Amino acid sequence: MAKHIQRPTRVKSVGNKEKIIDEFIGRVNSGTSDLSIARMKSPPGWTEPPQTPEFDEYTLVLKGSLHVVTKDDHFVVNADEVFIAEAGETVEYSTPDEPGAEYVAICLPAFSPDTVNRHDG
Repeated sequence: MAKHIQRPTRVKSVGNKEKIIDEFIGRVNSGTSDLSIARMKSPPGWTEPPQTPEFDEYTLVLKGSLHVVTKDDHFVVNADEVFIAEAGETVEYSTPDEPGAEYVAICLPAFSPDTVNRHDG
């Protein structure tokens, strides 16, 4: 059935500073568990704990740059570039540089706090 989603739902972020997360498709806004699509806006100096998600995540940077640290590397993903993190891979996202970043995250299956597996310790 066709569906028109007129606005996202703002969801709470995790990290040392507030990041804006607007979920367009996913468990919260559309009740979709197969896929989630969210627009993120993170300020300069933002970082979050490492995570080992049970979903694949495709991240398209629209503005600024997103830093991604994996077990073996450190990537700087700039505007008009994409980063792909496969399920089971430990990643840590941050935006240390001005002006921060605006990006779209697509998760398969949909993002869930229960399957992101943050390393809070």
